[in-house]
Amino acid sequence: MSEAPTSPPTRAGYVALVGRPNAGKSTLMNRFVGEHLSIVTSRAQTTWQRVTGILTMEDCQLAFLDTPGLLQVRDLLHRAMLGAALEALREADVVVVVVDTTRYPDELDKERLLTSLGEISAPIHVALNKIDRAPADVVRSWRRWVEKRPWGTKVYRISALEGTGTERLLAAVSADLPPGPFLFPEDDIATRPVRFFAAEMVRETVFEQYMDEIPYSTFCVVEEFREDQDPVYIKVKVFVERTSQNAILLGTGGRAIRTLGEASRAKIEHLLGRRVYLDLWVKPLKSWRKDRARLAGMGFRVAEDDADARS
Repeated sequence: MSEAPTSPPTRAGYVALVGRPNAGKSTLMNRFVGEHLSIVTSRAQTTWQRVTGILTMEDCQLAFLDTPGLLQVRDLLHRAMLGAALEALREADVVVVVVDTTRYPDELDKERLLTSLGEISAPIHVALNKIDRAPADVVRSWRRWVEKRPWGTKVYRISALEGTGTERLLAAVSADLPPGPFLFPEDDIATRPVRFFAAEMVRETVFEQYMDEIPYSTFCVVEEFREDQDPVYIKVKVFVERTSQNAILLGTGGRAIRTLGEASRAKIEHLLGRRVYLDLWVKPLKSWRKDRARLAGMGFRVAEDDADARS
């Protein structure tokens, strides 16, 4: 009797995407997963919490961990963001360092990368991103510096925005995944609930439509999500740090908040594939970025002290 054919072994694991703010980590994850999961704007530091995007192929499954940038800590929110990035590094089966090649490597960039990657045992790949618009000499500078590092043997020139080089990077990362069964159902594309992404799309639109101060003082939380009706009813509370910011978000006669709601609703409807009634409420929450209890209530994890944040 002939033996039944055996299925090829599968690979699965967590892939941490790390780098400085605005390096293109979120764009790269969205490119890999094929969905707009992580918010993307032209401003730095738009990713505040870890987002997991799942890509399942025939014989492997990659759970991408999109992380906040490796940044200088100025308040408790920054500490929580840096902690999320370092935690993802510790959990990762494979690490992809995303580098913004439109900027020359400075000493602070180098120090943060060397410190963060110093004790990582997982395979490390370096994606030299934005080559579609980076000066050739800057790309060469980064490549020379990376190749001198112990982990600088796997270097890829890519454009996450255009897709250039991303298939080669994906193939190399997939080959480094550990063998094992899939970690998530094959149809899953994310671990966060839909209400999280709805709130993030409102916050993304705040970054797009308001001046510098407002986006970094704003956080969005879905308070109600009723999908058993048409249109889907979603109530989002938009927190700001000062009463003056409340007035700016609303705008004269409420025009600014209506514009924010219209653009945000269109994004959420595209995600859900359904009509949405988006109900936005603005609430001042004094100095929430510096309040440990309030940050915890918003879903952030803050280390007890600086030593914890660096561990």
